Amino acid sequence: NVGFFPWQKPRSELVRTSLRLLTSSAYRLQSECRKALPAEPGPAPDIQLVTQQVIQCAYDIAKAAKQLVTITTKENNN
Repeated sequence: NVGFFPWQKPRSELVRTSLRLLTSSAYRLQSECRKALPAEPGPAPDIQLVTQQVIQCAYDIAKAAKQLVTITTKENNN
């Protein structure tokens, strides 16, 4: 039991670190996607920069998810 429910605190520092990376990357991804579709008139966003940031956020999300799978698989096998 690694504690993925709000009322459970993850026991492993690695799980907590992965969850923090996953959460922060998801917020960053949302922010970067909003920049790509500005709601108000003004200068156009630098699409190349926004695209690079979106790719980096997606990579960080995938990395955190892989860490969680690896950690939980190891913990469940012990």
